[in-house]
Amino acid sequence: MTSILLDTNALLWLVKSPELVAQPALEAIGNPANELYVSAASAWEISIKTRLGRFDGSGILSGWSDTLAAMAAQDLAMDSADATLAGQLNWNHRDPFDRMIVAQATRRGLAIATSDRTIRDGAMTPIIATK
Repeated sequence: MTSILLDTNALLWLVKSPELVAQPALEAIGNPANELYVSAASAWEISIKTRLGRFDGSGILSGWSDTLAAMAAQDLAMDSADATLAGQLNWNHRDPFDRMIVAQATRRGLAIATSDRTIRDGAMTPIIATK
């Protein structure tokens, strides 16, 4: 069994364009023996980018619980230990959402499903390449 944390981009691809996700990643994410997690940081990121007009995430946000349930994913809350580690990561990456996802995965021993090269370079846990 593998415990997998989706980064925000992987989540959006799975919801809107699953054909963009690499087949091995789809198999790992869809394997019922694996545990799937979505960070509250992803909801935060989607909310901010929707408010700024970068994309329309209103459908995902309004049906957040239903989306996670359909994916058999667990909502992963952020806590102060996650925030502390995210701020202290010795990693030249300024994106607070990515830093939080890496910190959460590190603290909990989760693999990260991502196509983001910066996350892949800075992650301290296994990566599942979605592209």
